[in-house]
Amino acid sequence: MAALTCFKADDARGRLGEELNQGITQRIARAFAEVLRAERVVVGHDARASSRALVGAVKAGLLEAGVEVLDLGLCGTEEMYHATDYFGADGGVEVTASDNPMNYNGLTMVKAGAVPLDPAIDMVKVQALAESGYFAPDKPGGNIRPAKAARGAYVRAVLALIDLPVLRPMTILVNAGNGAVGPTFDAIAEALSKRRAPLSFICLNHEPDGSFDSGPPDPVLPESQPMTANAVLAAGADLGIAFDGDFDRCFFFDHLGRVVPGDYVVGLLAEVFMAKEAGAKIVLDARSMWNTQEIVDRLGGTPVMAHKTCLKQALYETGAVYGGDLSARHYFRDFACCDSGMIPWLLIVELMSRRGMSLADLVNERMAAFPSSDETNYDVGDAKAAMARVLAAFEAQAVARDDTDGLSLDMGDWRFRLRPSSTEPLLRLTVEARGDAALVASCVERLRAVIEATG
Repeated sequence: MAALTCFKADDARGRLGEELNQGITQRIARAFAEVLRAERVVVGHDARASSRALVGAVKAGLLEAGVEVLDLGLCGTEEMYHATDYFGADGGVEVTASDNPMNYNGLTMVKAGAVPLDPAIDMVKVQALAESGYFAPDKPGGNIRPAKAARGAYVRAVLALIDLPVLRPMTILVNAGNGAVGPTFDAIAEALSKRRAPLSFICLNHEPDGSFDSGPPDPVLPESQPMTANAVLAAGADLGIAFDGDFDRCFFFDHLGRVVPGDYVVGLLAEVFMAKEAGAKIVLDARSMWNTQEIVDRLGGTPVMAHKTCLKQALYETGAVYGGDLSARHYFRDFACCDSGMIPWLLIVELMSRRGMSLADLVNERMAAFPSSDETNYDVGDAKAAMARVLAAFEAQAVARDDTDGLSLDMGDWRFRLRPSSTEPLLRLTVEARGDAALVASCVERLRAVIEATG
């Protein structure tokens, strides 16, 4: 059989009809079950129009392998993670392409305990078997049963991480983007109400709709953000949150309608956990870290720097309570070290309540102390040559160099991280400084000139 191009480092994802279809999906699920020698697998799917057919193919492949399928139905990826751990299953599969365009879909797969498949071992074996089609004979005993207790257990696990008695009255604008989050959010809101949490919600695009008439399920896109921002202002909400398609990421808007950059959210969440656990370890994103590092150091914790793709592994290895990155990925030790888009907004509300400050004031305080740039992409023909030019131009003045994730040079009062994309001929740049936003802007321009230089 032909090579499958939908396999990535940590999932299978591709263009529908070209890289992924029901037949390919069924083969991947069958291979997944055989490689893991799975007897019980949790299965869920997002709201995409194509997901129902593909999840049927996943179940068919698992049934051929004699697997007991615990069916979550429509759910978020993090619900699949939690259920895999909660039920003691041998693995879990979520049919989702998260925030990819509508002509994509994919499979997110984990082992027992919601542990990711090892890219160099497990994923290679699954791909090879799915491509070959040389499966073991069909096994009897496969069956499907609804995982009825899953959502209630998930809600309890999420709320166990929040200090509910400290919450103050707040109005929150929630843009579900017509993704999978609506029913799960309702379950969270109902549980909060029963526990008398003084929060009220205004819901936008709340019903799951695989056509995504409200726009692509990606709050990162500049064209997607005004809808949430304007709704926050119109409602006079204290903050806004917008979810992507499978709600493993949420994005924040302050009461002024401004998007809160992801690296500052990491710093705020680090502060929450430092108050909960003295001396805690916090995993930092190497791309933008000074703000969070200062918070953790000042509050007596231990910062741990990690490659952006290794935050979850770093939590496993170090026992860190939390790790996050500027792309809105947030991992929690007490949530099976998995990422969640539901837990962060609850913790931010907790911090706002404790500090008695608006999200805008909390963020302004940190942005003034540690201004940073967004991650900027540069389309270059030869990424390696461009990296070499930058190194030659700046290394002599640097006080420290780090190669954890691309190239980072600490220039004393500012630092930058430059890393190549793993899938495109792009270089991605972030710059941060101490208390000087103008310096950030000027350094971005200096670096841009070197990156884009020819000859």
